[in-house]
Amino acid sequence: MLGYQVKYQTVSVGDMDFQIRSLLDHQQYHDPDHEAEDRGILPESWPLFGQVWPSSLVLAEAMRTMDLQGKRILEVGAGLALASLVVHRRGGNITASDYHPLIPTFLDENLRLNDLGPLKYQSADWAEMSSDLGQFDMIIGSDLIYERDQPSALADFIDRHSAEVVDVLIVDPNRSNKSKFCREMRELEYEQHISSANCLLGSGEAYKGSFLHFQRDDALL
Repeated sequence: MLGYQVKYQTVSVGDMDFQIRSLLDHQQYHDPDHEAEDRGILPESWPLFGQVWPSSLVLAEAMRTMDLQGKRILEVGAGLALASLVVHRRGGNITASDYHPLIPTFLDENLRLNDLGPLKYQSADWAEMSSDLGQFDMIIGSDLIYERDQPSALADFIDRHSAEVVDVLIVDPNRSNKSKFCREMRELEYEQHISSANCLLGSGEAYKGSFLHFQRDDALL
């Protein structure tokens, strides 16, 4: 027995279909070995990794047409890593990262369900200064700044793992912390461009949010 309930769903991203195993709902908690608790993951936030959130659908759609040639790409706070699956199916060089202990289990199963080979995954704590992640040409993520301390932690994490020339794309559902995160990124000397991500999802649900796009070229600083 898993100790938690799951469901299987087909998620369409443009002309791509993915079979996804996710948590049945976000009213669950299962941490018998206290692994999540030891990482500072609270019971109420424990199940959040296991959902296909609207912002992740928008990011996945953006990755469907993104130029991936020659880029080492990192998905931050990947959760079920739908955007990473899109990049992986397209042959891109993608590493998914998150901190929840169950993510590798769900990622391996979703790769199997979609007949995809291994995808690089790295457990990553944004506050951890020493990391084996390295640096990336593109960093992506969706709906990452829902707690007050996250804007500065995320900006610093992105900065530590940015290559000399980097593109950063975050999909945000217009959370109240968006302005603080953008300010943190500007202070780190990233150029900023914000555009609307408003759209209709495949389910017919209206999505309202923003693409937070940042760029930096260290040679020009």
